[in-house]
Amino acid sequence: MRSLLTMLGIIIGIASIISIVSTIKGTNEQIKQNLIGAGNNVVEVKLCSDNYEIDMQYEGVPAGVPVITEDVRSQLAALDSVQSASCYLQRTYYSNIYYQNTNHSGDMLGVDKHYLDVYGYNVPLGRPFTESDYTQFHKVALVDRATATSLFSGESPIGKVIEINREPFVVVGMIELSSSNEPVINSYYDYQIYIGGNSSGGTVLIPDVMWPEVCRYDEPQNVALRAVTTDDMTDAGQRGAEILTGNLSETVDPRYSYKSQDLMERAQEQQQLAASSNQQLIWIASISLLVGGIGVMNIMLVSVTERTREIGLKKALGAKKGRILWQFLTEAAVLTSFGGLLGVAAGIGMSRVISSLTGAPTAISVPAILVAVLFSVVIGVVFGVFPAVKAANLNPIDALRRE
Repeated sequence: MRSLLTMLGIIIGIASIISIVSTIKGTNEQIKQNLIGAGNNVVEVKLCSDNYEIDMQYEGVPAGVPVITEDVRSQLAALDSVQSASCYLQRTYYSNIYYQNTNHSGDMLGVDKHYLDVYGYNVPLGRPFTESDYTQFHKVALVDRATATSLFSGESPIGKVIEINREPFVVVGMIELSSSNEPVINSYYDYQIYIGGNSSGGTVLIPDVMWPEVCRYDEPQNVALRAVTTDDMTDAGQRGAEILTGNLSETVDPRYSYKSQDLMERAQEQQQLAASSNQQLIWIASISLLVGGIGVMNIMLVSVTERTREIGLKKALGAKKGRILWQFLTEAAVLTSFGGLLGVAAGIGMSRVISSLTGAPTAISVPAILVAVLFSVVIGVVFGVFPAVKAANLNPIDALRRE
């Protein structure tokens, strides 16, 4: 019972730290999913002027900037941190979309054959674009659910003919993001992260070969790079932007360059903001470890006092200082390490309880568990040194005379 009460400070301290670290890790993962979408891993690279994205709908096509070729797209897709790459053209809040007398204002994109795969779109109704749509210049379109609801009032969009800037396009399919690829937060400023033209007004996709038919001219595309992992997004975006900017000729205005929209950087900023306050909680929880260490020292001093005659007998029989020192250090380390293990179990349980009661996400951190157990052993050694030295330095004659 005395040992259990002695370990209580260690148990509470380790449990508090494990539960806090688990909550921090879970929150960080939730932030990434909220901003990016679990499994999405898409980073966009766009043409900018003085670090500001160029809106070609109002500013026109920049002089001398070439269209991205298939060779360049393949070069981007071959990067180590990139799983696949797509080129697309975009108009935001485009209002020249009609079905009969119904007008729709949303986003229009001219996409290549890789676009749906890069963004993780499903086609639950109808069909996706086919190779012949690109080679034979078919006037076909894909719409999302928001556009279908806006234009067709709940009717099936398949086979309907819409007009895009007075050009007829047949709707051949309806698209939707798979649930694992959808960001939880979907707004444009602050938390409104604009992903793949996925706006609340809806999206219309057409083959990129038909873009000049609608917009009357060619223009440089945006690039979407699907990174191998979420952590690769920053590297994929930076290297992709370097390749695209390097393909610009020397005659192009030096203000023009390609920049990546680094959602991982935004996620990390939010994570750092959340972690700053949590780190203070970790320091507060660490105080209980200090209290637990003092408790270990206290009980070990009591143990030395109670076992004085035992120590004297051992030394009289030939036990050296090192043997006595090691005995008490080992006892203190075992006491705190066992307390650390109990604290880890309690911390995991606390994190589960916190998650179920508050809805806060948690994720168990294996490194934190290993560090916690190791730290508890260190506490035992550090706070057990003084009692162990006291025991080792006892005079055997005085120890045997002690009542």
